[in-house]
Amino acid sequence: MKRSTGEPGAAKPGAARATAPLIGTRALNRATLERQLLLRRSPLSAEAALAHLLGLQAQNVQPPYHALAARLDGFSPEDLARLMAGRAAVRIVTLRSTIHTHTADDALTLRPLVQLARDRELAGFRKGLAGVDLNRLAVLARELVEEEPRTMAQLRAALLAEWPDADPQSLAIAARCTLPLVQVTPRGLWGRSGRVALTTAEHWLGRPAEPVQAPDATVLRYLAAFGPASVQDMQTWAGLTRLRDAFERLRPRLVTFRGPGGTELFDLPDAPRPDPDTPAPPRFLPEFDNLLLSHAERTRVVPPEHRGRTWRGNQAHRALLVDGFLAGVWKLDERALVVEAFGRLTRAQREEVMAEGARMLAVLHPGAGYDIRFGTVVRP
Repeated sequence: MKRSTGEPGAAKPGAARATAPLIGTRALNRATLERQLLLRRSPLSAEAALAHLLGLQAQNVQPPYHALAARLDGFSPEDLARLMAGRAAVRIVTLRSTIHTHTADDALTLRPLVQLARDRELAGFRKGLAGVDLNRLAVLARELVEEEPRTMAQLRAALLAEWPDADPQSLAIAARCTLPLVQVTPRGLWGRSGRVALTTAEHWLGRPAEPVQAPDATVLRYLAAFGPASVQDMQTWAGLTRLRDAFERLRPRLVTFRGPGGTELFDLPDAPRPDPDTPAPPRFLPEFDNLLLSHAERTRVVPPEHRGRTWRGNQAHRALLVDGFLAGVWKLDERALVVEAFGRLTRAQREEVMAEGARMLAVLHPGAGYDIRFGTVVRP
């Protein structure tokens, strides 16, 4: 990557950050959509896209498939299912203490990187783990899940036999936080069901995890997929703190902008930053899509008036983008794809949404015979 010390906005140690060029909300939106493969569908393979995006939210089974269907040209659910069945991709708790589908390589590198966040999570369960030797717990839990994949209930029962006075749920959380546990297939395969059974990433993938590395390389990958972005943005994405030093080490290799609120945003010099007026087709995204969760400041995708409208209590809704911004939610009932817009769509927009919906259904539910209709507008 070229050193960009002479161009406007170049990120130089000691440079006056107020002189960095301003980048507006629509420009940020188009740059992020382009890198998220949402401005135009990408010819990348499912595995290459999974690597580029640094994983996909996978709290439920279907979201990674919906996420790739929105982003890739020629995608079939079997493309991702084949990766998982072949152990080239796995479901594992990583970013923000949530389940993600990652490539095998990223599962073995990103999980060690975010281990500090798992340690902080575990600290909240100390009361339920009084008297528990966590090193011994990690050894015992590893032996159990590598002997054969275990459900959380089985793991809790086995650990409780060793520490009968401990809180069962805290024991299970301790195993999840101290070990890189993956969900073995058939869990996560499209069109198939399977209980959540766990083993270690090393055992499932047949190779050791990578040692904890400096986050610098991941910073560059994050910017390639989510930039331009602030330090706080990446910390939100990863669930980590204290990433400022990595950005400062990389500053001579980066360019900077001032975001709409004046926040310093870092970026790769040669990363795409399309014209703000570039058309952005509608996209049907799954619940928990990382596009909506990977920045501290989310107005690049979520208009302030729609903040929080993809959630009701603990329930997350699938998101609809129109003109690149959150514009509604959607769901599949037994007979129809139902679109609930937050505001009035033009006739042309409605036609584009219906065409995109028909395409999504053809990719993920061919021959299912769903109708497409617009439901009641969701109110705040």
